[in-house]
Amino acid sequence: MATKRNFPLTTPGLAYEKNSLYFEGISLEKLAQTHPTPFYVYGQSTLMANFQEFLGEAQMAGLQNPLVCFALKSNPNKELLKLLANEGSGADIVSGGELKRALEAGIPGERIVFSGVGKIEPEIELALLKGVYSFNVESIEELELINTVAKRLNKTARICFRLNPIVKAKTHKFIATGNKTHKFGLIQGDIKKAIKTPKFWTHSKLVGLSVHIGSQLMDLKATGKAVKILGELGRSLPETPEFLDVGGGLGVAYSPDEIKKRPEISTYMQLVARGLEESFYAHYKQRPKTRVVFEPGRRIVANAGVFVMKVLRQKVSDDQRFTIVDGGMNDMMRPAVYGAHHEIVPVKKPASSKKVDTHVVGPICESTDCFAQRQLPPFKSGDLVVLSDAGAYGYSMGSNYNLRGRPLELLVEGDKGIRVVNKAQPYEDLL
Repeated sequence: MATKRNFPLTTPGLAYEKNSLYFEGISLEKLAQTHPTPFYVYGQSTLMANFQEFLGEAQMAGLQNPLVCFALKSNPNKELLKLLANEGSGADIVSGGELKRALEAGIPGERIVFSGVGKIEPEIELALLKGVYSFNVESIEELELINTVAKRLNKTARICFRLNPIVKAKTHKFIATGNKTHKFGLIQGDIKKAIKTPKFWTHSKLVGLSVHIGSQLMDLKATGKAVKILGELGRSLPETPEFLDVGGGLGVAYSPDEIKKRPEISTYMQLVARGLEESFYAHYKQRPKTRVVFEPGRRIVANAGVFVMKVLRQKVSDDQRFTIVDGGMNDMMRPAVYGAHHEIVPVKKPASSKKVDTHVVGPICESTDCFAQRQLPPFKSGDLVVLSDAGAYGYSMGSNYNLRGRPLELLVEGDKGIRVVNKAQPYEDLL
């Protein structure tokens, strides 16, 4: 049996005005009258506030010359990236496509870190030519390939080893990345061995170390441990590292129950600062100028976006009710892939408190195409609903499965109103 819920607004830009839902001052009801559903809407005000808070708290914690590299995999919309670039954001990328997108958005190579276990030669070549800040190396063979490509181009590759600290992060098993059974990073012994192997360094230079143990982290115990392991390894290097990259993964509240569990950014920054001070900085007679790099994605953009859908029809079968909407798992995969929770909020505030137990499902030919089973109002055809906190891993994970088109993306620009930042892709374009 689903749990009876009210309509908690976990997305800060959402608010009811005269019983109709607005997002950063824009009526979603009116928006749906002029733009076809389903669509994503992002809020510039929330996005900017999130980034400024993250960077500001890093500076307040005394972390040295922090570089915040936004994780493009969470949301690669070019117009959002332009906004972040203007605030001084860097980029955390995992492919050649993300590298090109970051550059197109105005993020210079010297603010880009290139992560990922499967880098291929053309991507490495492009990254070298564009002068990326670092290659976050995740295997010995990758290091060898980067050095070979750099030699051919007569370049020097900036190498950062991604450390696998062998810790267990408390998160969904599909998004944990810091244990020995995961494909990510190198264990300490392999890193130390590689450093002592001259053939890897003819056209490469070790400039840093990084660590990233997973996503949607609400418990920071493993994070604190990983930061200390990173700092200890850093001080053992032959030369003082230019930077230490502590990754990302800071969790957000997808439900009211998670608001109190969600780590404050200030708490996280103090934990990082304390961990690096104890394990790294304090061991030098003269404090090194080693900077701190971050790779946040979700914490910057998740609550800066919502996904708006229209109810197509109701289906009642015996004791089961289905609310069928026009958005599907091809548009927003998180509930289907992770069983992820997103609040579902009616655009028109119901006059009655009546609720029914319903499955909110999309049109995709898969039983996993279900956003939730929950106590919700008895919707009717044409009603609008919002999937909240959909700015991260929404559009970016989408597909054309079932030969469906892709949804529109819109941006609320404060007093400037609304702007299309990615046109809808009709299914006819696929045929």
